[in-house]
Amino acid sequence: MASNSVSMAIRSTLTTSKATINLSILEAYLQQCRSLRQFNQILSQMIFTGFIKDTYAASRLHKFSTDLSFVSLYNSRQIFDLLVNPNAFTWNNMMRAYLDNNSAQDVIILYKLMQFSHLSPDSYTFPLVIQACDSLFSGKQVHGHVMRMGFQADVYVNNTLINMYACFNDIDCARQVFDESPVRDSVSWNSILAGYIQMGAAREAKLVFELMPERNIIASNSMIMLFGRHGLMTEARRFFNEMREKDMVSWSVLISSLEQNGMYLEALHMFREMIISGSCIDEIVIVSVLSACANLVAMEQGRSIHGLALKMGIDSYVNLQNACIYMYAAFGHMGAAKEIFSSSYQLDLISWNSMISGYAKCGLIDSARALFDSMPEKDVVSWSAMISGYVQARQFSVALTLFQEMQQGDMRPDEAILVSVISACTHLEAFDEGKSIHDYHIRKSCLRINPILGTSLIDMHMKCGCMKNALEVFHGMEEKGVSTWNAVILGLGTHGLADRSLEMFIEMKRHGVAPNEITFLGVLSACRHMGLVDEARHHFQSMANEHNIQPNVKHYGCMVDLLGRAGMLKEAEELILSMPVAPDEATWGALLAACENYGDRERGERVGRKLIELHPHHDGFHVEMSNMLASNGQWDDALRIRRKMTEGGVVKTPGSSFG
Repeated sequence: MASNSVSMAIRSTLTTSKATINLSILEAYLQQCRSLRQFNQILSQMIFTGFIKDTYAASRLHKFSTDLSFVSLYNSRQIFDLLVNPNAFTWNNMMRAYLDNNSAQDVIILYKLMQFSHLSPDSYTFPLVIQACDSLFSGKQVHGHVMRMGFQADVYVNNTLINMYACFNDIDCARQVFDESPVRDSVSWNSILAGYIQMGAAREAKLVFELMPERNIIASNSMIMLFGRHGLMTEARRFFNEMREKDMVSWSVLISSLEQNGMYLEALHMFREMIISGSCIDEIVIVSVLSACANLVAMEQGRSIHGLALKMGIDSYVNLQNACIYMYAAFGHMGAAKEIFSSSYQLDLISWNSMISGYAKCGLIDSARALFDSMPEKDVVSWSAMISGYVQARQFSVALTLFQEMQQGDMRPDEAILVSVISACTHLEAFDEGKSIHDYHIRKSCLRINPILGTSLIDMHMKCGCMKNALEVFHGMEEKGVSTWNAVILGLGTHGLADRSLEMFIEMKRHGVAPNEITFLGVLSACRHMGLVDEARHHFQSMANEHNIQPNVKHYGCMVDLLGRAGMLKEAEELILSMPVAPDEATWGALLAACENYGDRERGERVGRKLIELHPHHDGFHVEMSNMLASNGQWDDALRIRRKMTEGGVVKTPGSSFG
């Protein structure tokens, strides 16, 4: 019905008496207009009386039509087309209406029609057309028109050009417009600053900020956001502290930056300061502090902040509800999360995915699946949450079945899903399926391999013995984390390529990647396989001395085994006795086996008795001790050990002894 308002108005003129109308009467009519029917009556009277030909009156009517919710954009355009000589104001008004309704292409079409009319664009036209440009190419074309029409000195036009170039990531052109502007206002400075911030150019943004004649709150807030995005929280806090005036956004940006940089306690502390300052609080800052509570598992503070949101009446915001669901799931309180989820009227995919992830992390995999199956729609995160949930629950076959089900639809797996299914294939030793996933979903789709996915692929290929494929993945990765290097070092060592494993460790340090305790376990294992005692000692000592890593029982066990194999039994025993942690049975067992191999009867008996004392029900140690005594001709002692086994109810496992 609304689309026929002009034709209805024209038909209405056939039955309308010829009442006079002038500008003051038109203004009075427009102020009283409350419906489409009334608007059509005004329009029909203007058409019938010919007052529609009055340029100013027509522009007033047209402006009124674009401001009314009950007059469609299509009808406003019909009125515009009725006008004989629309002025620049009316052209601009029509363009603005299109822009406000996300019809940027229609703005460009209208601008081209304007060029064919007798009317020239003005300083209000170009900002609208520039905002409607959908590419850098079209933006530069309009910029050329600006230059030809002589509007290059207009601050409003230039500010829009700066913003346009910044949006298309052409910061050089944006800066050129800024530098050549004869007049710059606060919008000019904020626009070029925003451009540098969008590009992540912290140094240039800081220089612009320091040159600003007036540093307003918007500029300061933008700088805090930039430093937070780059993890420069000392700078961010300095900017915040130096601000003479702070608004709600200032506090919110700093708190969210602290939270996003893992500074959760600092975020909660700053939130308390925000409350004390008397600043207004909105749902955005509440979401940040709820996330901080979730990561700290700060249950009391989390419940208190949720209570604050309830008192403020902002708990119905879907983003805040999702943050609460995520927080309670992190606490393991799925009952509270479910209560929020079930009572919400504005659920989105994040709500569903948060619940599924929460159930899965709490081990409630059946509840997660029931919710997953009842979802009205699923995205890639939904599938990822469910598949990774099955992998965490060690239901690897179900994870692969669900992955195959996902492939039957149009959903393409992302890196997180591929990590989960590769892990499932590795645990199931389904290496053919794992290789197929690697070939089809990663190689053929040219998917960028991130450190987590790359490490999973390397681990799988190493475990199935395909070292060539593992190294191909490794060398093809643009970014490698310490876990990636560890997977290669451990994998090569496991397959007996200890020399290459140690070479990879040297290359890792050359690339500036700091090793961790898993790295050194692989390095010491490689040294053990090659019998490199001196090199192993060096690496073992460097853990604490150079890398501030305290060796654990596995590192000590590896060293004891290496020294024992090399016949350095005294040093091996001394190392055990110097351990800051209690030696495990494997460490003592390695020394016992070495004593037997090298015929060190006295030390072997001492170690054997210690093991039997520590582990009186371990059949392997009894058998090993008995065999060692028998080989030394101590038959009575060997029989005594056997009798103790019988009396103590220690049953020998067939084929068992230590080693």
